[in-house]
Amino acid sequence: MSKIKCQCGHENPFGIVLCEQCGRPMTEEAKKADVVDMRYEGSARRSQTYKRSIIDKIWNFFSSVKIGVSIIVAVLATSAIGTLFPQKFYVPVREEEMLAYYERLYGFIGTLYYKLGFYDMYNSWWFKILIGMLGTSIIIASVDRVIPLYKSLKKQRTKRHTSFMKRQRVYGIGSSENPDLALTKAEEKLKEMKYNVKMEDGAILAEKGRFSRWGPYVNHTGLIIFLFGILLRGIPGFYVDETMWIREGELRSIPGAPEFYLKSNDFSMEYYTKEEASEVFGDALDRVGTIVKNYQTDVTLYKLKEDLLPGSTDMDLVKDYSIIVNKPLKFDGYSIFQMDYRLNELKSMTMQLVEKKTNKSFGEFTIDLDDPEGVYKLNDGAQVNLIGYYADYDGVENGEPVSKSPIPNNPAFIFDMKTLEKPQGEKSFVAIRQTLETEENAYAVKFVSADTRDISGLTIRKDKTLYILLFGGLIFMIGVCQGSFWNHRRIWVQKGEGEELLVAAHTNKNWFTLKKELDEVKNFANLPKYEDRRDNESIEQEEGEK
Repeated sequence: MSKIKCQCGHENPFGIVLCEQCGRPMTEEAKKADVVDMRYEGSARRSQTYKRSIIDKIWNFFSSVKIGVSIIVAVLATSAIGTLFPQKFYVPVREEEMLAYYERLYGFIGTLYYKLGFYDMYNSWWFKILIGMLGTSIIIASVDRVIPLYKSLKKQRTKRHTSFMKRQRVYGIGSSENPDLALTKAEEKLKEMKYNVKMEDGAILAEKGRFSRWGPYVNHTGLIIFLFGILLRGIPGFYVDETMWIREGELRSIPGAPEFYLKSNDFSMEYYTKEEASEVFGDALDRVGTIVKNYQTDVTLYKLKEDLLPGSTDMDLVKDYSIIVNKPLKFDGYSIFQMDYRLNELKSMTMQLVEKKTNKSFGEFTIDLDDPEGVYKLNDGAQVNLIGYYADYDGVENGEPVSKSPIPNNPAFIFDMKTLEKPQGEKSFVAIRQTLETEENAYAVKFVSADTRDISGLTIRKDKTLYILLFGGLIFMIGVCQGSFWNHRRIWVQKGEGEELLVAAHTNKNWFTLKKELDEVKNFANLPKYEDRRDNESIEQEEGEK
């Protein structure tokens, strides 16, 4: 793009609104305007200058404030939708059961909610893309504005062209008996009011609070750091927030901590006695029956040995610990909290094979509900073959029994019973309080006893991004304060033709205080009167309405 030469001789970059040297309007719109737009000092912004290449179009797209606001609205809208139903962290089922859970409780909307990824929204690919787009928009919009603004403020001249002065919102012109004395006294008063004053060639530029102009960009920097911290949570090792259900006696790898294993040795609960409850809860014990005082899981933490061969599971014991509510197990930056529990889950069931007519028993056999065997050999040459196992029996579909989950909440079995008298076998369907036979059998499998176990609900957390988020939030608040409680004020006083003095002033906000300070300078240095064009516009508008 070719540069634009001003009448003062200064060559300005293409797209400039006001001359960098003297402040003359450089565009037809600026020349026609009564009050010049000073938001970016009339500087040339890239998004308003280059519009040809694909890079220009991408830059212009993300530099748009409307696009930035639209992305923010999209993030807020999806975040709101994510609160309609529980996130995966609060769903008491395994990952493979999530879809069935949402479908069962919320119907078609729940299914759609799951398939669109709202059940784990903050880890979904599309939400991370939205956050990435928001960060990109903030960075590009900031760079598009802050660099030309910085250059313009750094290069601003003390003496400005008359057309620049006349197009300020606050402007005044008048004759003075002694312009040099007025300038000297104005300089003295402005310095007394803590302005940074520069005086040269019969002109004064007084300025203070320039640092407040960078408030929004400091604000944006903090927000970018905050969003960067959020995106880091998607990188393995930076952030872990997982749920783990572990049964008594079970050894499991810890989600999000692949080198560590946890074994649940025992789960225990302690209840308040009547004497303790009466002191703490009063009559509440009589209403609810029992009140839990404490529940905890006694665990052993293991870590895989270093330099293991592939497939090896040799581990070192790290420590034994009792996880209690508000007293998590901490190791290697991780914390494991006791969050929930389930009591009396079926672990195994003991059955026996009997002859119906004589009630003769051929012996007992125990079915491990986690890993049942296929064949159980008994006395007198009898055996029972397990040909069907349904951990959570939920009726019959298309002539076949179905299980709604792999958890043994309602176990059912299909047995093939063989004895010396019935070598061809007899089939029987056995569920809790239900036995079905295709024909009258001579033998039956009867329930003897069950062994139960408790399950602990644990939450595993690790957050290396916390300090990044806190730092970003701190920078964000510094920018908010910087831009909210201070403002950038400038006052120009310079000689005109003959004995004339020109006065102009500008601020990015708080015009009342600026005019109050300008009045003090005017009275002290005997400067000409000024007018606020916006006040005049308001008066004219009110008169027109009348």
